[in-house]
Amino acid sequence: MALAEFARCKRVFDTLRPVAAAVALCALFLFAGRTPIRAEDHAALVEPPPTACERAVFRVVVDVGHTLDVPGATSARGIPEYAFNLQLAKDVREALVDAGFSKTLLMITTRKPWGGLFERAARANGMAADLFISIHHDSVPEFLIETWQYAGQENHFSDRFKGYALFVSNDNPQHAASLRFGSLLGKELEARGLRYTPHYTLPLMRHFRHQLLDQAAGVYRYDQLIVLRNTHMPALLVEAGSIVNRDEELELAGAERRTRTSAAVAAAVEEFCAERAPPSAGKMVKRTVPAKATAQHGLFGSALFTR
Repeated sequence: MALAEFARCKRVFDTLRPVAAAVALCALFLFAGRTPIRAEDHAALVEPPPTACERAVFRVVVDVGHTLDVPGATSARGIPEYAFNLQLAKDVREALVDAGFSKTLLMITTRKPWGGLFERAARANGMAADLFISIHHDSVPEFLIETWQYAGQENHFSDRFKGYALFVSNDNPQHAASLRFGSLLGKELEARGLRYTPHYTLPLMRHFRHQLLDQAAGVYRYDQLIVLRNTHMPALLVEAGSIVNRDEELELAGAERRTRTSAAVAAAVEEFCAERAPPSAGKMVKRTVPAKATAQHGLFGSALFTR
């Protein structure tokens, strides 16, 4: 009985097997026919790379810290901070223009604080700037200052600390972007052999202490600075170095130090601009596939269908 049933099933299978094979073969041809064969007919759609930074329209405001009448700190050899700020700011602007940021503006203010500080922020906002950089040079609190004689005059100095410091405000509406630019600039300064000063974290600084936000780049938090908190764009205040440190003062007065700092700013702005460039609109582009690859690969990578 079992042998008879087995024989009957085998005859049915043998009858249907050619039909099943034919159906499978037709399906294979059907789907294979949908696979492009000619190289000139075969194209792959791919996303283009992200839009690059448009340097010609990216506007940077380089603010010269302090004014001619209220010049800020005095260096160890009696030079007002404003003179250092103005020279470095001019070099920074030149480096940015040379790098293609042709809309970079140098901001010089004559109005005294506090009104002059609000004026700086308002002017930058009115320019619809993409980035605000305020250039300064550092000193130390009065209780750390010492006295020495230079060129027959009594002057004041402190050789305890040297190095740059970068400041951002968490009250700036784009504080995360401000911190990001500060981190980029600190990285570029460090790459050029410059080091930030850690003294703003020390207890001896008393109420002048500031939180260090990026310990690799030397970016500190200073929420109360008007030019940082009142600007609508990412904003950074740069203390390029200490002019009351007698050795660093000489470096800061020289072209070589200014060149390194300016180059670091330009490199950081380039990277920052590229990161903030708008994403691609998603336009699709064609990429031709070589004829050899098309001919060799059909359905499931099979080489059955070649011409």
